[in-house]
Amino acid sequence: MKITVCELPDDRAAFTSEWGRLVRHAKKEATDMVLLPEIPFSSWIFAYPKFDAGVWKDAVEEHRTWMGKVPELGVEAVLGSRPIGTGRGRFNEGFAWSKGGVAPSHRKRYLPDEAGYYEARWYGRGGRRFVPFDVGGWKVGFLICSDLWSMGDARSYGRQGVGLIAVPRCTGLSTDKWLAGGRVAAVVSGAYCASSNRTGERGAARFGGLGWVVDPDGQVLATTSKERPFATVEIEQAAAEKAKKTYPRDSLLPG
Repeated sequence: MKITVCELPDDRAAFTSEWGRLVRHAKKEATDMVLLPEIPFSSWIFAYPKFDAGVWKDAVEEHRTWMGKVPELGVEAVLGSRPIGTGRGRFNEGFAWSKGGVAPSHRKRYLPDEAGYYEARWYGRGGRRFVPFDVGGWKVGFLICSDLWSMGDARSYGRQGVGLIAVPRCTGLSTDKWLAGGRVAAVVSGAYCASSNRTGERGAARFGGLGWVVDPDGQVLATTSKERPFATVEIEQAAAEKAKKTYPRDSLLPG
């Protein structure tokens, strides 16, 4: 399968322009799956500490509208996350779009509450169980942004036979730290790890970009940059299956 990762801007006018470029890239590369950043279809409303029901509602509606444009990418599957719910039942939910429709998946569990990233004040935690889903013939598991640091859940995904861990992010300028986390998640799970991120700034938040694809042994296959905001690589299920039978997975996953 060919997978495309990206870095997309927070600014809405710039996002619309980059979306057109992403559509052209996906078609040129004949990609099968596109991974979008965390909550990509609205500005980063969580940069502000005070919850606003109207702003939340607008973000939910923006995502509903943009989900109708996802078929423009011309791919078999699109992964990302979106705001859902109203009242107290608000979540950041992973989604898998395919030609059969949109399937909800894991809800973000680990929520920051700090300058630029006041997510814990805007929506609730997802459940404790991290359950994989099937898309495009692959078993996939979400670790939405901060969830990446829960390496026990990455290991659990490996035990459940996941071949790809998807990490939609909205993270700051410490991109090396996040890439290191992605490499470790790949190694402990014996799965590919792919991530896309936001760029630009909003309030106190400064977004660092850097999407990546890492193989099951932690080798970086591709990264994005300001000059090359999209990257497409081919990944193989057989490589993930084989990795789970080799060290350190043969000692980690059976336990």
